[in-house]
Amino acid sequence: MIITLTPNPSLDRALEVDRLQVGEVNRAHGGHLHPGGKGINVSRVLVRHGVPTLAVLPTGGADGARLVEMLAEIDVPTLAVPLVDHTRSNLTLVEGTGVTTKVNAPGPKLTPGEVDALLSALETQLAAQPGALVCAGSLPLGAPETFFVQVAGLAARYGVPFILDTSGPPLTRAVRQGGLTLVKPNDEELAELVGRELSTVGDVVGAAREVIAAGTRAVLVSLGAHGAMLVLAEGVWWAGGPPLVPLSTVGAGDSTLAGFLTADGSPGDRLRTAVAFGRAAVLLPGTAVPDPTDIDLDAVRVVESPDPRLALKEL
Repeated sequence: MIITLTPNPSLDRALEVDRLQVGEVNRAHGGHLHPGGKGINVSRVLVRHGVPTLAVLPTGGADGARLVEMLAEIDVPTLAVPLVDHTRSNLTLVEGTGVTTKVNAPGPKLTPGEVDALLSALETQLAAQPGALVCAGSLPLGAPETFFVQVAGLAARYGVPFILDTSGPPLTRAVRQGGLTLVKPNDEELAELVGRELSTVGDVVGAAREVIAAGTRAVLVSLGAHGAMLVLAEGVWWAGGPPLVPLSTVGAGDSTLAGFLTADGSPGDRLRTAVAFGRAAVLLPGTAVPDPTDIDLDAVRVVESPDPRLALKEL
C-alpha cells in the first residue's frame, strides 16, 4: 500500500486550442476534466498498474465533492478530510504543438484545526504501516511552511519511507530537516533549492549530493525532454529516450514518480521504468495517465555515471 497526500488538490479543466492567442478570443476544440493534484496523479497511475494506494486529501464545496466522486469512478480509494472553504479548480490550455499553459488557483485557506485534522487523518493511516508515503504538490493557504517537516516526523515515527515532491520554501525546510527517503525535484526546483544555476550533468549531481548530505536518501531529478537522473550516495544514473512530440506535459513528472515506485530491481532498472512512465504520459491528452500498454521500456536508454561535463541539453 502506498499512501499519497495531496494538501492542495483540484479539479483540472484542460482545453485544447490550435494556438493560444493572448488577448484574443480563443476557441477550444476539445476539453477534459480530471482529478488534479500531484499526489492524486500518483495514486491514479498506481491504480492503473495494480498497485494498492490510498489518496488522502482535504476537500470542500461542490468541486471537492465532485473530485471525490471522480476518483471513485476510476477506482482510486480516498480519505477526504472536510474543509469549510472550497476545493480549487485549475485550468490548462494545450496547444496543437504540445505547448501547455497552466493557470493554478490558490485554493482554500485551511484553519489551524483543519491542518491538525489532516495530519491526524494521515497519522491514522501511517500507524497501519503502509509501504510508503508520497507527499506531492503545493501547500494550501493556512498550512505552515514546516508542514512537510511535520509529516516527515510522523512518517519517521512509524518507520514509513517518505517521498516528497514539492518546491520552494516547503521543500527547503524539509530537506534541511533531513530524514527523507527520496525527493523528486525538476532541474529548476533543484537549482532554486541550492541557490545556483545547473547547466551540466556535474552541476545536477553536485546539487543532488548536497541534498543527500543534508539527510535525504535519494534524489530523482526530472530533466524534462532530457530524461531524468537518479542520484544516490553510491552512484548516479541517467535515463532518456528518442525525442517525442508531446500532447501534454501536465502530470508527466507525477507519472515518472509513480513509475519509479512500481518498479523493482537495480537503481538503473527503476529509473528506466520511471522515465518510460513519464514518456508515456506526455503522449496522452490533458492529465490522462498511462496504462500498462502505453509503457515502452525498450525505448529508454540508461547510462550509469554519465559524463559530468555534458550539458543537460546534450543528454
